[in-house]
Amino acid sequence: MKKTSLILSAIALVFATSCKNDTKKEEQKIETEMTSEPEEVKEVKEITLTKLTGSPEFADASLKLKSPTETNQAKKDITFDFEVKNYELGVQTEPEQPNMLAASAKGQHIHFILDNEPYSAHYEPKFSKTLDQGDHVMIAFLSRSYHEAVKNENSFVVKKFSVGEPTEEQMMEVDFEAPHMFYSRPKGTYKGEDTKKVMLDFFLVNTDIAADGNKVRATINGQEFMLDDWVPYVMEGLPMGENTVKIELLDADGNLIEGPFNQTTRTFMLEE
Repeated sequence: MKKTSLILSAIALVFATSCKNDTKKEEQKIETEMTSEPEEVKEVKEITLTKLTGSPEFADASLKLKSPTETNQAKKDITFDFEVKNYELGVQTEPEQPNMLAASAKGQHIHFILDNEPYSAHYEPKFSKTLDQGDHVMIAFLSRSYHEAVKNENSFVVKKFSVGEPTEEQMMEVDFEAPHMFYSRPKGTYKGEDTKKVMLDFFLVNTDIAADGNKVRATINGQEFMLDDWVPYVMEGLPMGENTVKIELLDADGNLIEGPFNQTTRTFMLEE
């Protein structure tokens, strides 16, 4: 009996010690949870889109293509020569008040877009390009120094031409009576103060947009905006690093309007 009591006492001691250790571990776990700093939660900013106002209209400004006049070009090196009226290239645009947008130090210019690729800026009405063999569609329009397109019926030129002897795969069929949309901005890399406000701009041909008509759907980093007014827009709340913009020209029922340029996706960078 005495031996049995000793065994029971030993078992009780082991059990008590085990419970005490478990309780101590639980207390340490709770204390750790209470004293540990929570992981940093990254703030996700909401992107906002507002209409840009205060730009001079340049309603009488015009752009015409003087050459080339032929739609078929034998050589790949082509000189483009434009006539600019009621608009001065190379000067700074003066809005009603500073808009804090990225601007070219060289001033007002021509946006030249070939086959809906990113535009090149030209500060003189005459310049040369080396093009690949095949069919090409060009749009050129007047641009303010902060890259906002001048939007009137005479401020742009759209033209299709061929270079060399295009193969069947290099040919392009474009209905110039149909609605088209060309992407313009944003483009490239924005730094410092230029990252706070970034302009979204596009050019429409043979169409307008309205609340009860065609519209543009802009998807910025996955966030959708439906646009029914053909004006430039200012994006705010964009994160540093790579950003993505997708624009689509839609009909009144929300369907994508067919066309080679009516859906474009581009990326651009923001840096400190």
